Amino acid sequence: MKQVFDVPDMHCPVCAMRLEGIEDALPGIRRITASYRRQRLEVEYDETQVSEAQIVVTAEALGYGLRARQTR
Repeated sequence: MKQVFDVPDMHCPVCAMRLEGIEDALPGIRRITASYRRQRLEVEYDETQVSEAQIVVTAEALGYGLRARQTR
């Protein structure tokens, strides 16, 4: 599954690196890409191993609120 999130609290490359570190914290994430310029996080994950809610909670623990975009 792929999900795109808006991250209005992401303002710099360090923020993007911290969010990309979620990949190491949660099993089942296949790919994660953060863009501080677009304030966007793209996550590809195996939904049998990790949920969207777990991704959101992990980001919130780092201080970033995620808003899921509608995927097509």
